[in-house]
Amino acid sequence: MSAGKPSRKGAVSVRKTANEHVTLEFPDNAILAALCGAHQKNLVRIEQKLAVRAAMRGNLVSIEGPLDAREQAAAVLRALYARIEAGEQADVAEVDAEIRFATHERPGLPGGDFGVPSLKTASSRIVRARSPAQSAYLDLMRTHPLVFGVGPAGTGKTYLAAAFGAHLLYERRIERLILSRPALEAGERLGFLPGDIREKIDPYLRPLYDALFDVMGDQCLKLMETGVIEVAPLAFMRGRTLARAFVILDEAQNCSSAQMRMFLTRLGEDSRMVVAGDSTQSDLPGGRAEGLVEALETLSGVEGVAVARFSDKDVVRHPLVTRIVRAYGEKPKRGGG
Repeated sequence: MSAGKPSRKGAVSVRKTANEHVTLEFPDNAILAALCGAHQKNLVRIEQKLAVRAAMRGNLVSIEGPLDAREQAAAVLRALYARIEAGEQADVAEVDAEIRFATHERPGLPGGDFGVPSLKTASSRIVRARSPAQSAYLDLMRTHPLVFGVGPAGTGKTYLAAAFGAHLLYERRIERLILSRPALEAGERLGFLPGDIREKIDPYLRPLYDALFDVMGDQCLKLMETGVIEVAPLAFMRGRTLARAFVILDEAQNCSSAQMRMFLTRLGEDSRMVVAGDSTQSDLPGGRAEGLVEALETLSGVEGVAVARFSDKDVVRHPLVTRIVRAYGEKPKRGGG
């Protein structure tokens, strides 16, 4: 097969290997060009992250570097190719996601099983895990009725919970999706807010709306109008029994012990619940996430309860966010030293 006229179908294959060198042959030049990105920015990203050298010629990509790095880069390229072949995009964020998977030990994971697990949240929308920690988080939501997602901002705790809830709605496995969070001012004094009750509480709930619209698109509005999707302050949960629903509590670090106990006992028949929070960012007096911390301690080892823990390594926002989280996490150590 010549490099200029590749077949349009078939698997990505290893063309030849040599010391510190491997060449991959891709069936479709157009898909390969989309994979590499404008000015080959995706290849450059792979080179920077994995310390390899990559070059494209026709339908071939050669990779030079240490054995482990070569294999990881090859796995990333095959995964991204499969994404584009399936009609998805491969931007820098997706490149970083596949690099996280390739550099994390996942025994028994097929090389072509890219971006696992994935969630179909609407007819034309698919959400994929972008780190091994996110993948484990989704696995826990599949297998446990109550899951705590604990870790720093930017790790996808609330976003993935909303995506999983939308997925369950799409598959008709639940009847309602309910999202809630405490209406607590984040260290500010907002004073009197004009308008009716909805206008007063909407600013507190905006992050939940953003997550829903991102994973579901315009379909979200219709489902909210019919009551299938509900976004409400935590105070509105008292006295309710939430049956056949997927329930998400966001910003759980701002719950008191009484509020947390009230919320957790709302769980009804055929329902599931996710509690997401960051114990280091509590806006409660004294800065202690009492409700979240107490719940984690009290429910440790209880059947049906699982905890997914994230670290600064799992931040999937702008790379600077990772460095910011890490810097704030190290601040007490520097002060004490």
